[in-house]
Amino acid sequence: MTHEHTVARPFGELITAMVSPFTPDGALDLDGVQRLAAHLVDEQGNDALVINGTAGESPTTTDAEKEALVRAVVEAVGDRAKVLAGVGTNDTRHTIELALSAEKAGAHGLLVVTPYYNKPPQAGLLRHFTAVADASGLPILLYDIPHRSGVPIETETLVRLAEHQRIVGVKDAKGDLVATSWVLARTDLAYYSGDDAGTLPALAVGAVGIVGTSTHFTGPQTKAMIQAYARGDVAEALALHRRVLPLFTGIFRTQGTILVKAGLALQGLPSGPVRSPLVDATPEQVEQLRADAAACGLELAA
Repeated sequence: MTHEHTVARPFGELITAMVSPFTPDGALDLDGVQRLAAHLVDEQGNDALVINGTAGESPTTTDAEKEALVRAVVEAVGDRAKVLAGVGTNDTRHTIELALSAEKAGAHGLLVVTPYYNKPPQAGLLRHFTAVADASGLPILLYDIPHRSGVPIETETLVRLAEHQRIVGVKDAKGDLVATSWVLARTDLAYYSGDDAGTLPALAVGAVGIVGTSTHFTGPQTKAMIQAYARGDVAEALALHRRVLPLFTGIFRTQGTILVKAGLALQGLPSGPVRSPLVDATPEQVEQLRADAAACGLELAA
């Protein structure tokens, strides 16, 4: 038995998981953070931004830096875009602390990743996500990314979690469109593709948008693709998908944050170095990124 539901877009269609600009010595560049956030909303067309996700190098930022990042972005763009704070860790207590901190800092929603490394069973995932949703008043996107976390959020677990009024959607990086189809058939969860190149296939089974990485550069084209599909112009959506495919995939030739920061630097936008254990892009990687962008009809230059 399927579940009839209307499509909700609690955070719009186009969301970018924003990198965290640093100064040359590796400190947080809050002025750069605000300028980059404004660029992503005003020039790239983002409806929302994820702050403190993996793209934002959350494994290497302190809790205080995470709160400062949320405050800075809310101040810069919170009047015209939603600000989602990544708060997920592999410790439920710490995740709740980060959720409350983000709520206090003005975030409009939370992104909560599956606890990683300690590989909890599904009963543990259910308890973890429910505890976070109970503790905060903010709407939550679950982040299902088993190739990083080690554990998928199984369909039955997602169906049960969807009963919570504050669990409103999923950033889906599972790569299993059949499982995604079943969750969408049985719940009102809003699905956002967590795989840039998989966005169009995800839309075909009921997803509403993307939480992207290459969308630091491909925002207008990606949003046009989503909107073309929504209005039934599948041919145009497919043409746009193919046009931006070189960056959808090319941004992940190495770890995505590395190449996003390299591309932003080419454009004269705030970026800075990455923090260890990441390493900055090599000259060869930067040239390949230029070529991938050029294949999309985009020039990465100031």
